Amino acid sequence: MASKDVTRPQAHQSLRRRGIRLEWATNGWNLLEVFISIALGIQARSLALVAFGLDSVVEVFSSTIVIRNLSDQRRDPGDRRIHRSLRRLSVAFWLLGGFLLLASVRGLILAVRPMNSPLGIAWLAVTAVVMFSLAWMKWTTGHSMGSETLVAESAMSFLDGCLSTGVLLALIFNLTLGWWWADSCAALVVAGFAVAEEVRHWLDSAPHSDCPPHI
Repeated sequence: MASKDVTRPQAHQSLRRRGIRLEWATNGWNLLEVFISIALGIQARSLALVAFGLDSVVEVFSSTIVIRNLSDQRRDPGDRRIHRSLRRLSVAFWLLGGFLLLASVRGLILAVRPMNSPLGIAWLAVTAVVMFSLAWMKWTTGHSMGSETLVAESAMSFLDGCLSTGVLLALIFNLTLGWWWADSCAALVVAGFAVAEEVRHWLDSAPHSDCPPHI
């Protein structure tokens, strides 16, 4: 029985370290997204590509919150630290959704016509695979260790994968069918998902005393 009591904290610490490594990996990839996506977007005059790069700035902020949270080993009896982090993540979702909504509507009104970007298509295909993989690993790790913030942030990585897929399809439609409006519509659809996630995580951030403290 004593060996089990020793093993549990060790397993928890191992999961904590894995979660931190996953967040640093996410931050590293998101920094690449910022520079590469914006550069390719400016070159191709693609609103969706530029928006995709800018949204990565919000995701870096989100991952940094989780890294700080996982690195802080203090226990807050009132669980206030966890709920503050969840609310910060909720604000990050709101900023992402609001930006994408404004940018996509502006693109449709002004009839912004992007150029073809084969490099952008290849980059987004790789990014989608990476972000969906990171989202799955963070979700499973967060559930295993009971970390609300890691599970919540995995949704941001999943949303990033959805966004990259949407922009990828828009670039393909523009290349093959000449659908210039698909560029703005891709950002508009993902904005709706971002707003929905913002509402969900804000509600999850409300104190719930019936649950044990989480990380």
